[in-house]
Amino acid sequence: MTTYQNNDHLAGDFYTQNFAKTAGEGNLILNLGPQHPSTHGVLRVVVELDGEYIMRAEPVLGYLHRMHEKMAEVKTAAQFIPNMGRVDYGHALGWNWAFVGAAELVGGIEVPERAEYIRVITCELNRIASHLLWWGAYLLDLGAFTPIMYAFDDREKILDILQDPTGSRLTYSYYRIGGVAKDLSADCIRRIQEFIPWFRSRLPMYKDLVSDNIILRKRIEDIGVIEQEVCRRFGATGPVARGSGIKYDVRRAQPYSVYPKLDFEIPTSNLKCARGRYDVRMAEMEQSLRIIEQALEMMPEGEVLVKGAPKPSWKVPKGEGYFAVEGARGKIGAYVVSDGGKNIYRTKLRAPGYCNLSLFAEVSQGTILADAVAILGSLDLIIPEIDR
Repeated sequence: MTTYQNNDHLAGDFYTQNFAKTAGEGNLILNLGPQHPSTHGVLRVVVELDGEYIMRAEPVLGYLHRMHEKMAEVKTAAQFIPNMGRVDYGHALGWNWAFVGAAELVGGIEVPERAEYIRVITCELNRIASHLLWWGAYLLDLGAFTPIMYAFDDREKILDILQDPTGSRLTYSYYRIGGVAKDLSADCIRRIQEFIPWFRSRLPMYKDLVSDNIILRKRIEDIGVIEQEVCRRFGATGPVARGSGIKYDVRRAQPYSVYPKLDFEIPTSNLKCARGRYDVRMAEMEQSLRIIEQALEMMPEGEVLVKGAPKPSWKVPKGEGYFAVEGARGKIGAYVVSDGGKNIYRTKLRAPGYCNLSLFAEVSQGTILADAVAILGSLDLIIPEIDR
């Protein structure tokens, strides 16, 4: 952390200078990041403090920009798929799906039904893995070390399962335009079936060990209250919006794939605080298990890649398409415009974390500095997604 007194107008860069010039008398300018451990990446937040209280906060992006959308202009559609796993390493399959879904819309490609079920199963497993990563890291930020060990133990089992069909453990490039790269083996299906009851038995332990712990409750209850109007104004989605009582989930609001055939609930909370967002994510893991269970039972036999599937050199036909999926952090969108050339003319990505982070400046005003970490963590930020 770097601090500046408000009368030092020449200290720091544009942001610290601007804050220093307009800061209240005796207030302190503090930099959280860009390497602060609680930011989980190269995020920087400049805050003005009056004692322990935050008067202003401004997230500063740009330290991790990789120009994914620009890279899409110089790659074929197939070549760009690996980029999606690098946008959000937490829920890479959600991003895989958004892009290939948009390309399939423009190309008029119908995905085999078995491939649709496989996408649902693997995407939901990846969602649970993402929530476990958030859960362990969030509690570590708040001072609890033990839970991350349990989280990574359970998450490791999911990564072992997903490694079978995908060949990877983090930055997946498994989905293809027209289906998936590989079918689920009998052994993989067996391991998924064994994982469901095992992980379901772990959730009560999570509740007893952490969720009901009075220390955690004191740290997150009534902290970082986000009103529904704020969510709508900033475009917040996912557990952030549902933690404020907004029952919006792309899987229900804009149904895609075989989700309409599946029976599952959309967890919400009316607490509106960090606790509400915590509760939603914990409940979502149980719902993902329900989805996976049903998808395994209903999955038909058949091909997993459309016949005559696009080759790596395939040119997306002239046109445009937008496809959205429900990611672990909210609504993921991919907008693809093609002029019929070798490469896609324009690709625009909608990252949920960008909108969710944007409301932090307003929500953090008036809170104490220690609570800023609890609020940031409750947003479940993946910085490469925001700074894509």
